[in-house]
Amino acid sequence: MAGVGGRADKALSLLRSLPRVGTTNVECIPKPKKERDRGQYGGKTHGHGSKGNKARQRWMPLGFEPGRTPFQIRYSRERSYNYGWHAQRQYPPLSLHKIQLMIDTGRLNPREPLDIAALTKSQLLPINPSDNHFGFELTAEGENRFDAKINIEVQHASEEAIAAIESRGGTITTAYFDIASVKALVTPLGFFQSGQPIPRRLVPPADAIQYYKDPKNRGYLADPTLVAKERLVLAQKYGYTLPDVKEDYLKEFKDPRQVFYGLKPGWVVNLKDKVIYKPLDKDILDYYES
Repeated sequence: MAGVGGRADKALSLLRSLPRVGTTNVECIPKPKKERDRGQYGGKTHGHGSKGNKARQRWMPLGFEPGRTPFQIRYSRERSYNYGWHAQRQYPPLSLHKIQLMIDTGRLNPREPLDIAALTKSQLLPINPSDNHFGFELTAEGENRFDAKINIEVQHASEEAIAAIESRGGTITTAYFDIASVKALVTPLGFFQSGQPIPRRLVPPADAIQYYKDPKNRGYLADPTLVAKERLVLAQKYGYTLPDVKEDYLKEFKDPRQVFYGLKPGWVVNLKDKVIYKPLDKDILDYYES
């Protein structure tokens, strides 16, 4: 027993003198070094062997990579399917149910034209221009409960939503606003306090101009005669009688260069003195009206 105790003490004293185990003195188990066979093409049958139909193998096994070039290097980089996502225009959805709810709760006045400024004023439909929000897309969700007669201006709208608006006696227009105009519409108070003249609305880009020229979409660049014809065609398609538009607020529309209702491009609104400054120079007027 004494010998066993002496060996244990010797082992413990040896452990005390040895260095502690740490990341600096621990190594992985060495792996056997596999030498690559040397051949004419730097390998052994990586070029599909020799003699006949790729070394007598008519079809390659699933997942086999021939040659020495890896898959990710052999094929060039493919362009992303979502290329340019950061510059794409975004349109948050706006349902008919949401509009009816806001009208019933007093957040929207149906007797006034509804545009981006009126919709965002309720603080229930936020738009963030920094996220490329260019306006609203009107959807037909809740059309069975929608019964308001409104004049609304949105950026995109489905055919069902257009039919729901017009069957109740309302009017709808799809209009494009550039990002500077959207910023002014979202925060009109801050824009007027900055003292800047009201900008002129830019024309739609090439990929959107056909949409806003189509009378079926009630585009603001479409011929009013063709729009009236398409209103009748849509009423016949969905089986409702097209009501007459008599109220003045239903006939109010913006000019293709206009941003705010009742205010023309180039005007400066002074909130402190409650004065509107209008340009008189012909060149300035031609610029904002062109």
